[in-house]
Amino acid sequence: MQKIITTFSYHELKDALRKSNPTSPGPDQVHNNMLKHLGESSLLTILLLFNRIWQERVFPLSWLKSIVPIPKPGKDQRDPNNYRPIALKSCLSKLLERMVSARLMHVLERSKWFIPSQSGFRRRRNTIDNLLKLETAIREAFVRKKHLVSIFFDIEKAYDRTWRYGILKDLSDIGLKGNLPLFIKNFLQTRIFQIRIGNILSDNFNQQEGAPQGSVLSVLLFIIKINGIVSKLPAYVNSTLFVDDIQIHCAGDDMGFIQRQLQTAIHNMTDWASTNGFIFSPQKSVCMHFCRRRGLHPDFQLNGSPIPIVQETQFLGIIFDTKLIFRSLIQHLKTKCIRTLNIMKVLSSTSWGADKVSLMRIYRSLVRSKLDYGVPVYGSAAKSTLKILDSPSPKTSYSYWGI
Repeated sequence: MQKIITTFSYHELKDALRKSNPTSPGPDQVHNNMLKHLGESSLLTILLLFNRIWQERVFPLSWLKSIVPIPKPGKDQRDPNNYRPIALKSCLSKLLERMVSARLMHVLERSKWFIPSQSGFRRRRNTIDNLLKLETAIREAFVRKKHLVSIFFDIEKAYDRTWRYGILKDLSDIGLKGNLPLFIKNFLQTRIFQIRIGNILSDNFNQQEGAPQGSVLSVLLFIIKINGIVSKLPAYVNSTLFVDDIQIHCAGDDMGFIQRQLQTAIHNMTDWASTNGFIFSPQKSVCMHFCRRRGLHPDFQLNGSPIPIVQETQFLGIIFDTKLIFRSLIQHLKTKCIRTLNIMKVLSSTSWGADKVSLMRIYRSLVRSKLDYGVPVYGSAAKSTLKILDSPSPKTSYSYWGI
């Protein structure tokens, strides 16, 4: 593969800046909104800095420092397990990482390196691809009166356990040479973090393994590392992969055949995970038996522990049930939408409330977006079930703004 040593262009900088979200700043307190309002001369100066880092192959030490963690909403903050290890990094560093990530993704897509079942953060691929693949397989099993068993895996501390040497080895196996793999090596090594509780910061700690959460480049590196996890599945076992959301399924008339195939797949995936530094969680991984006829339920072992068999589970934001009725999903969806609509009811006062245009924007972004997500999947539910979403409660009226 050709060496990637070309300097970054102004177009790449502007494109990366356009895609940057107004996230929290890192230790340098530089916001993305500040960068987006800079003039062309200032942006060219930043581009000069980025190209110097790229060509001299030296990553700034101040950009290797980050602040963690972020508390989970609605959880007891006195429990250390209720924090997400998301790193607040320098926005300048994240901007350069986004530019590098775009180049790396272009190389991987052009060489068709990703396995077909991987949909995570790829162009023209999204979660709906994986949801539809699973839903279609289940519907086909129903029509043919077969069993379909699906296992949804959970990886313990996936990003924190990502093997750095393994990432660099994979980049070498891909054939990458030049500045790109050296930049990633410098990006991963000697990372420093501080823990913030309120306004108090801890001493500095070295991060020995893993990729920093909160970085676009980290997501792509994780996808590269996890890409091979389903490469050695048995022929009758299918899979979907969206970053670390892993699902495998097998359909057939004989439950014994399904169980043997999936248990072999579990062993192969466990061996691969052990070799590459990942650990599956038997407690958070679940199994579902999709079938419209009575029959034996399967039994699977993961790391010596049984995988729980459940009637419902949430996969990529959609609640699946064993009969594909989707009643629980639609009830949950209605509850979330009504909460937002109740807030909008307060904002829709004719004397002091928001105007119709503003209310419609809020509706489309906070209510309609929830309803639209997953429609190709849950839209196959019975009309009586879908009717739950037809209208809000009778006490709620939105005739003022035309909804």
